[in-house]
Amino acid sequence: MSFSNNLNRVISRFAFLPPALRVTVISRIFGRVVPLVGTASLRYEELTPERVVVSIRNRRPVQNHINGVHAAAMALLAETATGFAVGMNLPDDKLPLIKTLKVDYLKRTRGDMRAVATLTKEQMQLIRTTPKGETLVPVLVTDESGEEPIRCEMLWAWVPKK
Repeated sequence: MSFSNNLNRVISRFAFLPPALRVTVISRIFGRVVPLVGTASLRYEELTPERVVVSIRNRRPVQNHINGVHAAAMALLAETATGFAVGMNLPDDKLPLIKTLKVDYLKRTRGDMRAVATLTKEQMQLIRTTPKGETLVPVLVTDESGEEPIRCEMLWAWVPKK
């Protein structure tokens, strides 16, 4: 089923660029659209309707008092990855809204972090065809050790634009 999606149109404009340059360009564009994302310097490593990978470097502007990635920056990372997964499947006449953002902090982080959000074919179909709804978007957040310092539950809703 074909649908109109501005986010996919923007991303496809840069498909011709080499992967590293494409990541940089898209990350800067979205960092300007959402100022907090720009301040945190989130990097959009992979953007497909089924899977979104976003990363954050452990650098001074996003650190806590023990030189790890700040709790709020970790939540931003997970929220951004899941929001883009929904956004890439949402028709242009709908608006995505975070409904529940639950983050359990399990252990100290080591180094940089990345979030991988995924959607099933059924979720993608639901988002694309239901005028108003919600879905729980799975996200795995890991640090440089490969471990999961936080566990998240992100419930996204969508409503018609008014």
